[in-house]
Amino acid sequence: MTLRALLLERERIANHLGDLGALGNDAGLAFGLTQFSRLKEDLLRVNASLWGARYPMDAIVPGGVRTDLSPDGPRQLLTSMAALEHELHVLRDIYDNHAGVQDRFMDAGCVTAELARRLGMVGLAARASGQTQDWRVDLAMPPYDGLTLEPAVHAHGDVAARVAVRFDETTASLRVCRDLLATMPQSTLCEPLGEVRAGALGIGGVEGWRGPVVIALRANVNGTIARCHPHDPSWHNWPAIEHAIIDNIVPDFPLINKSFNLSYSGHDL
Repeated sequence: MTLRALLLERERIANHLGDLGALGNDAGLAFGLTQFSRLKEDLLRVNASLWGARYPMDAIVPGGVRTDLSPDGPRQLLTSMAALEHELHVLRDIYDNHAGVQDRFMDAGCVTAELARRLGMVGLAARASGQTQDWRVDLAMPPYDGLTLEPAVHAHGDVAARVAVRFDETTASLRVCRDLLATMPQSTLCEPLGEVRAGALGIGGVEGWRGPVVIALRANVNGTIARCHPHDPSWHNWPAIEHAIIDNIVPDFPLINKSFNLSYSGHDL
């Protein structure tokens, strides 16, 4: 479970880095896009070096993970994360003190805490509107139950708040990754799950980088999959954009939309 959590947090970091660059670009700061794209690329190259894939989705298998870290893997990860964290602080200072960027971010696309509750928003967009929910904390399972992690929450619900949540969560994920590496257990990579019961229903969930992702799976009488329903957090958050764009200028729509960065295809799953 520790390696699974490590992969999940690195996925969260990679996507937040990509969003932070795109948001800077939409606010007219192409420098931000260049720098965050470089940082994301560095992270993906480390993934490829250690897991054989830039996006190591195949590393997760039923009951565990496919492969272990190499003996030098923890050192590579710690070195790369230290460099990333230093640059992240520098870039956050630039974003926070760039008058043009802040003029575009602040008060754009506001979603109040009351509206976020009424719409049932989830994930980072909800936390930017004062909602404290985070399944890593609220439904903590190993190894998260042994970690110190507080949801990154901001109250204003605008683009600036959603940017701040991404910065905070990236920093927190780097800390979580270091804690996971420091407590890496010596155990089997994959636990046997046993026979699949005919007609059995299984439900699993995890706090993904956008918010909680849920999978419902029902087995056939012969142990094959009868039905699978993946539920993307974007389904809950799309209605919020309709409210967020009210009273904003048309050129701010791409910026507001990107600050949510919801999945188009995920909504239809």
